[in-house]
Order: sequence, then C-alpha cells, then structure tokens
Amino acid sequence: MNTNSRNVTYSTIGDYQLPNLTLHQPKTPLGKYGRLRRTYLMNHRPVLYNTMLLNGSLYPHLMEVEQTAESQMQQTMQELLKQNPAPNKEQHQMGWVQHMNSLKAQAEELVLNELIYS
Repeated sequence: MNTNSRNVTYSTIGDYQLPNLTLHQPKTPLGKYGRLRRTYLMNHRPVLYNTMLLNGSLYPHLMEVEQTAESQMQQTMQELLKQNPAPNKEQHQMGWVQHMNSLKAQAEELVLNELIYS
C-alpha cells in the first residue's frame, strides 16, 4: 500500500491502484426529506452529489435539509391552520381529516420547492 500527502491509502487491484475510501454516515437514518434531497442531487446535480459524497459533506447536508424541512413543515402547518381553521374534529371527523390533509399537501409543496428541489 502507498500513501500520498493526504493520508489516503491505496490498494492494488490487478493493474490499478484504487483509493481505500470509507464513508462516514450518521448513526441516525435519513428521513423522507433527506432521501428526497439525495435522490434529487443524484439525478439532477450529479457533479455536486459526487463532490459532496467524496469530500464527506453529503450526509451532514442531507441531515441539515431533513431537520430544516421538518421544522419548516411544522411552522407552515401552524400558519396555514391560523389562516384556515379546521372544522371541529369530534363533529366532523372526515371534514377535519380532509382539511388537514389539504393543508399538509400545501405545506409540503412549499418545502419541496424551497428546500429539496433547489
């Protein structure tokens, strides 16, 4: 094995020397928004994705996006509920569920456009 000035070790495989790379992933798995961001980067920004993957900044970025998206979802849902109060849950259960699902879809669309697909 050879090393260069960056302390990268190499293994000889056949006629090639390949770097021994390890990815340090967080102990907590990615949630929905982190996975969506990862897929977006892989499919639409492959150079950025590979650069972040190789320099170790991908998973911290994905975790940050996940936390920010969750926080923004909660905040947006609260704001939408203030603007459009939900019907009484005990008296109109289906109407309440329908109303809340509609608000969640609106909030999620904002989060996806602002954080995930940008």
